[in-house]
Amino acid sequence: MADRLFDLISQPWPWYVAGPLIGLFVPALLLLGNRQFGVSSNLRHLCAAVVPGNVEFFRYDWKHAGMWNLVFLSGVLAGGFIGARVFGAGEVTITPGTAAMLTQLGIHDFAGLAPRELFSWSAFLTLRGATSIVGGGLLVGFGTAYAGGCTSGHAISGLAAFERASLVAVIGFFTGGLLATHAILPLLF
Repeated sequence: MADRLFDLISQPWPWYVAGPLIGLFVPALLLLGNRQFGVSSNLRHLCAAVVPGNVEFFRYDWKHAGMWNLVFLSGVLAGGFIGARVFGAGEVTITPGTAAMLTQLGIHDFAGLAPRELFSWSAFLTLRGATSIVGGGLLVGFGTAYAGGCTSGHAISGLAAFERASLVAVIGFFTGGLLATHAILPLLF
């Protein structure tokens, strides 16, 4: 019985199972616990807890506002570690068309979860890699602060709560992602 359960949870679930489960999880949090779901607010609480200084954005009572968020963030990190180390990441497959487009951009390694040409210490130590990671991190941080949340917070929680601002943010996220993928990424690589 335990082996069958392990086999079931260690295999990728189809989108039509995983998607509704995620979709039902968020309203349950909203209805049962009056909790919002999003990662950027968790990172804000973490920064408020550990970053000394006089940054106005981080000056608030994070213990009252976000203690459960820090537990949630710890669970996300632990779950990711357990998922990768215990269950294994498995082989990531991409379409031949995507592989051809990435090859044109100079990305040839498709063996792991992410191409080593982009996500490795050797890639980070180049000007292009450091600029991409640091610049991208600053843009993501600014964007989540400006939009009042991240993609998971708006697309999952905000839409589940029927918030119009979340719908606008999600449309903006997807539009920006498409624009970056088709117009900006080819310029960088």
